[in-house]
Amino acid sequence: MNPVKILIADDHGIVRRGLRSLLERQNEFEVVGEANDGKEAVDETARLQPDIVVMDIAMPHLNGIDAAQQIMKKRPETSVVLFSMYADESYLIRALNAGVKGYLLKDSADTDLVPAVQAAVQGKSYFSPQISEVLSEDYTRNLRQRGLEDSHELLTDREKEVLQLLAEGRSNKEVAALLNLSPYTVETHRTRIMQKLNLHSTADIVLYAVRKKIIT
Repeated sequence: MNPVKILIADDHGIVRRGLRSLLERQNEFEVVGEANDGKEAVDETARLQPDIVVMDIAMPHLNGIDAAQQIMKKRPETSVVLFSMYADESYLIRALNAGVKGYLLKDSADTDLVPAVQAAVQGKSYFSPQISEVLSEDYTRNLRQRGLEDSHELLTDREKEVLQLLAEGRSNKEVAALLNLSPYTVETHRTRIMQKLNLHSTADIVLYAVRKKIIT
């Protein structure tokens, strides 16, 4: 089996070296390059064609979220895992809308980086536990303020299965194969889920699943 090719992007050399050290302890990973700003990350992804890009959000020339968006537009088969100093929901929403597979806090990289990359390889999403906790607290507080009940119980058992797989980053075709359904049926379930939960995008689905602790 070929190793997973990884590009690391951060504007601090000491951080890049630390991330490289963590990743290279795993036999299945190969760090194929580094970048010290967002623009270079985009260029190096096109040149090296990594499977995964591990990238800081706060970088010069081009921030990590915008760089991620460019990377995945030009090379959809590359997954991006972002990390940040802050558990900021606005950053997370922008990152999910860009299509990233992971969002980690820098101070938990030693425990979260490897499982995040492993999840991205499988097409799944991964978030540092602190981020999931912040989102869950915000979500619960908003529900309480609005006088709403737990909306998850509005879903049928099948819709809950579809929701989880979609939140893990599976395509309609993949969900259909896993649940032995037609892609049309999956799309119907997806539409009903979004209507029932008042969701409007794939990013909304992932955020909802994180807040409800359906995925981590």
